[in-house]
Amino acid sequence: MQEDLIHNLREALKFSPDNIPLRLTLAEALYSSNAIEAAEIEFKAVLESQPQNIQARTGLARVYFDQQKYSIAIVILEELTEVKPNDVSLLMLLSKSLLRNNEHSKATDAYQKALQLNPSLLDDELDQHLRNPAARQLQAEDLLTGIEEEIKAMERPTINFEDVGGMNKVKEEIKIKIIQPLLHPELYKAYGKKMGGGILLYGPPGCGKTHLARATAGQINASFISVGIHDVLDMWSGRSEQKLHELFEMARRRTPCVLFFDEIDALGASRSDMRHSSSKTLINQFLNEMDGVDSSNDGVLVLGATNAPWHLDSAFRRPGRFDRIIFVQPPDLEGREAILKILLKNKPVDTIDYKTVAKNTVDFSGADLKAVIDITIEEKLRESFEKGIPQPIANRDLLNALKNIKPSTKDWFNTARNYALYANDSGLYDEILDYLKIKK
Repeated sequence: MQEDLIHNLREALKFSPDNIPLRLTLAEALYSSNAIEAAEIEFKAVLESQPQNIQARTGLARVYFDQQKYSIAIVILEELTEVKPNDVSLLMLLSKSLLRNNEHSKATDAYQKALQLNPSLLDDELDQHLRNPAARQLQAEDLLTGIEEEIKAMERPTINFEDVGGMNKVKEEIKIKIIQPLLHPELYKAYGKKMGGGILLYGPPGCGKTHLARATAGQINASFISVGIHDVLDMWSGRSEQKLHELFEMARRRTPCVLFFDEIDALGASRSDMRHSSSKTLINQFLNEMDGVDSSNDGVLVLGATNAPWHLDSAFRRPGRFDRIIFVQPPDLEGREAILKILLKNKPVDTIDYKTVAKNTVDFSGADLKAVIDITIEEKLRESFEKGIPQPIANRDLLNALKNIKPSTKDWFNTARNYALYANDSGLYDEILDYLKIKK
């Protein structure tokens, strides 16, 4: 039937060779019948008479795409999308042509424009090559432009080490690695040491790793950039690496700067465990940025925090990267006492025996202690509503609240204990064994 249609159209054109609609109908029929070369002749014949004919130019672009002449197709399609910027089919064909011509960045731009016009679009080829499979679940509805807009956590913290209860050993490590180089740059320069580098903080959740990182920046009056996995991962292939590079560039422009990566194991998981090459590429980008391959990291202080250091790629622990790995354990007795005092500062309190309360909070994290204070305050507010004036917090109030809270660190130590016992060839987790009082 299609053959009959083509025959009849050819016969009609013999009597009306200048009939453009008729010739376009023939060209489309030939293309639908997979007579690509014949369709090309007819589309070109139309363009000889009408060089700007949209349908003929579009048809010719499709012909060149099918003939794998992607460069020529791209030229035509780029001109057409300027005339018809909201034509989704043109944008999709342009994206595919660019992809097959190995112009991934431009292909992504064209596909994004098509998706903005029709968010329900799906294309297996474009999705497979242009979208980052590791980040699809993290894609926000609105794509922000520019890393400056996306990372809104830039600040100069007002807190310092005095606002961090306990952690004296950890603070001392940070002072040696970060603070002293800034206070005595001439000494470090004399030994050929650069200011900067990386420290990895690991330990159970809620023990103040993020709070400590912010206090570190405040201690040296440095800029502080807090980065979560959502700030880096992008659904588009190559964009995550670009974001990561811009983050480091932002830090380099604002030295001294503390660049803090929370849950860094989600970003730097072991490459041997990964299925997607895009994730491996992102890790390689991170390592190159830390090495300062193309730019100097002098004055950039990289802090990473993780609850699962055993999932972190071993390459992160090489010299010049996270070469200081610090165990942030639950606060000791003095630390818990200090945290309680900080949490109750400027609140109505009676005489409190902080040491006694602290003795009843073994294995409590800083977050657990905050939960105790929150429960206590809720109870005191109920009393205050009845009596009409603030009721001071007393010792018995804190001890009663403790009955409702169990240390959240237990589950973490159950997991960490196994790694410390059976996957501790380098002695990395010896501090966990020391904390648990397990002989090596």
